Amino acid sequence: MRSSAGCQTAADCSSFVIHGRSGSEADAAYLAWDAAFNKADAKAVAAFYTDDAIFLPATHDIIKAPDGVEKFFGGLFSMGVTGHKLELIEAEGDGNLLVGTAKWSAKGKDAKGADQPWAGVATHVFEKQADGSLKLRLHTFN
Repeated sequence: MRSSAGCQTAADCSSFVIHGRSGSEADAAYLAWDAAFNKADAKAVAAFYTDDAIFLPATHDIIKAPDGVEKFFGGLFSMGVTGHKLELIEAEGDGNLLVGTAKWSAKGKDAKGADQPWAGVATHVFEKQADGSLKLRLHTFN
């Protein structure tokens, strides 16, 4: 995994700015997103999405805007999903957009409530905001 320049903790990465290598930017974004997820804080996860975001989860639902994202992740957290981790595959950006691909993993529950590893791949399109931070405009995973 590429290093997250200057990003040692989730707090260091709570606001990330396009200012260098795309891989480092994506790593910082992923670290911050994982930190919000792993606190089981659906509102904090939703804060990473633009007002016009489109989120396409493995359920095949078409979810729009932070409110929809918050509802989706709130449902996952109520099911006991924990331990989310994004691992960068590749990232490329142009100063206003950053496209990242990642492997993801988490701990879910099977039908009997036993721990079960979950994993897949994801695509993220981040959009630079007026304050220089990045938010997700598009997110899809399987």
